[in-house]
Amino acid sequence: MRRTKLRLLTQNGLLLLSVSLFSVMLLNSCASAPAKPNNICDIFEEKRAWYRATKSAAKRWGGPVHVPLAMMYQESSFINDAKPPMRWFLGFIPYGRGSSAYGYAQAQDGTWSDYQREAGSIFSDRDDFDDAIDFMFWYMNKSQRLNGVSKWDARNQYLNYHEGHGGYARGSYKNKAWLINVAAKVDRRSKTYAAQ
Repeated sequence: MRRTKLRLLTQNGLLLLSVSLFSVMLLNSCASAPAKPNNICDIFEEKRAWYRATKSAAKRWGGPVHVPLAMMYQESSFINDAKPPMRWFLGFIPYGRGSSAYGYAQAQDGTWSDYQREAGSIFSDRDDFDDAIDFMFWYMNKSQRLNGVSKWDARNQYLNYHEGHGGYARGSYKNKAWLINVAAKVDRRSKTYAAQ
C-alpha cells in the first residue's frame, strides 16, 4: 500500500515538474528575442503574433511597420524586460539605473503613464510586445502631430523618441554627435526592413 502511494506521489510530482518546466519554456519562448533580428520577414515568420500586433497598431495609428521596429531594435534588441545598465559607486556599490526605461520600447515611467491614460489601459505592460508596439505607434503619431515629423522619417522619429517631444522641438539633439549617429543607424535599419 505504501509503495503504491509513494509511486503515485512520485509520478504526480514528476508530472507536475514536467508541466511546470514546459510552462516556463513556453513563456520564455514567447518573450524571447527573435533569432534573426536583422530581417523583418524572419522576425514575423518566427513571431506571428508580433506581425498581427504590429499590423493592428499600424492600422490604429497609421504609419509603416518598419520604422517602429527599427526603433525598438535600437532601444531593446527586442528584449522584453530590457533595462538601462546599473550604475555603480566606486565600482562595486550599486546606486540605481540611469532612467526608469523598461521593456521592449524602453518607455520611461512618466511617458508610459501618459500612454496608459491617453491610449492604452491600466493593464498595458511595457514587457508585452502588443502593448509596446502600440505605444511606439502612439508616440510616432504624437511626434507627427506635435513636431511635424513624418511617420516614415525614421531618423527624426527616433530623435523625437530619444529626446522627447519638447527636447526635439528645442533641438537638444543637435550637439549630440553620438545620438545623431545612432539616429542614422536606426534610419539605415528601417530602410533595410522596408526593402525586405
